[in-house]
Amino acid sequence: MRDQRIAIYDAVIEQCPRFERKGKANPYTASNGHMFSQINKDSQLGIRFSKEQQQAYIEELENGLFLSYGSVMRGYVLMPDWIWEDQTKMMALLNEAFDYVNTLAPK
Repeated sequence: MRDQRIAIYDAVIEQCPRFERKGKANPYTASNGHMFSQINKDSQLGIRFSKEQQQAYIEELENGLFLSYGSVMRGYVLMPDWIWEDQTKMMALLNEAFDYVNTLAPK
């Protein structure tokens, strides 16, 4: 399952020319020094949004906060399992997250 999810993640990111996949063991995306998506060791996808959007997506996607190594990742929403079947939605959310982190001061 993990390899399949990473392959889907990579395929979606390849269609997003504004950013690229990073990381080997735990794939992620980042811009201006801010991560905005990550696959954790449990093969779950988390995507980062503003505080307002985070709450809206938790409600809309009927999911919760994203955990990585047992810690809540601030600003991240745990993506539902169906996201792996909807690459268009995944791409839209990744692009939204990219736009958000680019409003933050660079690290």
